Amino acid sequence: MTSEAGRQITHSRVLKIAVPILLANITVPLLGLVDTGVVGQIKSPVPIGAVAIGALILTTLYWLFGFLRMGTTGLTSQAVGAGNRAEVAALLSRVLLFSGLSGGLIFVLQVPLFWAAFQVSPASEAVESMARDYLRIRIYSAPAAIAVLGLVGWLVGQERTREVLYLQLWMNGLNIVLDLWFVLGLGWGASGVAMATVLAEISGLGLGLWFCRATLMAPACRAWDSVLNRVRLLHMLTVNRDILLRTLMLEIIFVSFTFVAARYGDVSLAATQVLMQFFILASFALDGFAFAIETLVGQAVGGKNRDALRQSVVKCTQWGVGMVFILAAGIAIGGDALIIMMTKAPDVQLEAQRYLPYLIGGAVLSLPAFMLDGVFLGATQTAVMRDMMAVSLAIYILCLLALLPLLAMHGLWIALLVSLIARGATLGLRYPALEAAADRG
Repeated sequence: MTSEAGRQITHSRVLKIAVPILLANITVPLLGLVDTGVVGQIKSPVPIGAVAIGALILTTLYWLFGFLRMGTTGLTSQAVGAGNRAEVAALLSRVLLFSGLSGGLIFVLQVPLFWAAFQVSPASEAVESMARDYLRIRIYSAPAAIAVLGLVGWLVGQERTREVLYLQLWMNGLNIVLDLWFVLGLGWGASGVAMATVLAEISGLGLGLWFCRATLMAPACRAWDSVLNRVRLLHMLTVNRDILLRTLMLEIIFVSFTFVAARYGDVSLAATQVLMQFFILASFALDGFAFAIETLVGQAVGGKNRDALRQSVVKCTQWGVGMVFILAAGIAIGGDALIIMMTKAPDVQLEAQRYLPYLIGGAVLSLPAFMLDGVFLGATQTAVMRDMMAVSLAIYILCLLALLPLLAMHGLWIALLVSLIARGATLGLRYPALEAAADRG
């Protein structure tokens, strides 16, 4: 295998990685709209609530395994950069083994897991009963759903994002078609939505494995001494542990943001939810360039190529800057109209419009954090990410304590913006050491 670290870092190469991810992300909110829309045709609010709460529980549960995608991208790209085909194959086997064990564990523990989830987010008896039926079906595809996360990371680490796009189009497209058939055609209700997702996730795993068939057939994929190498397994677990802790701290910020907004009334909460949808869309748009920087930095680190690392950071960030200013301009120009489209409540519209400038600032200020997250993920310097996230969380909490009594909701938004600045700044301070270490591997 020829090392990828020596290949020239060009704008076209960055776009070949990023654009398929951008297109794949477009299908994610579309699927959610269809899921809600098909059960919305049933003349009862119960199926909508059941699908909403059931999907939220499993999405949150699978989100905990998001580290598998991020960690696998960094490890795979470094192996690619080092020209180590055997390690690339071994990583695929480790990902599949880990996914199978994790999915099996979730299946075995489903009763206490779902019980705890309903304690945190209680619903009416009718909604909870239907949601449990939904979950009992969806749980069968848990190993497949987790494995797809790992396969996506493995493919991205090799710049094979076009296959990631095909995978997402297949899974979400099939899910939508089956939703329409099972719910509107056969009248299966919330259970039909669950069955559609199960079949889509299992078939998605099958397609993902087909994309990986050449590696799966290679002897290195079954070289168990290498696959189960203690040092490499521990390194993989350490990387994933750090990413999980970092992500949990990031989630604390965004969950607490919503909870604090709820303290200021239903109107503030609703307006916050509307604006956060814009923030999610912005993160989807930036994902492509974050994935590109992870991949290219990982290859540069694996190949001990400091110049390639710097070029990767510069070129990916240039595209990220362009994208974020397009997003900020779009929100500034069309934000009011989008708010009016998303909510028909006049008081919520006014409240959301009042805080819209913070969202525009957040889109711009999040860029350094987004790009530097990708840099440190690609370099698998995840302990640094974990520690700097802890610093940013502490700063966010201090800002809340200081600003909420004085500025109320304005203080909440300022605290969020400060946390974004802190994430970017703290990682930025550690970047020179990362670059200096690149030549040493």
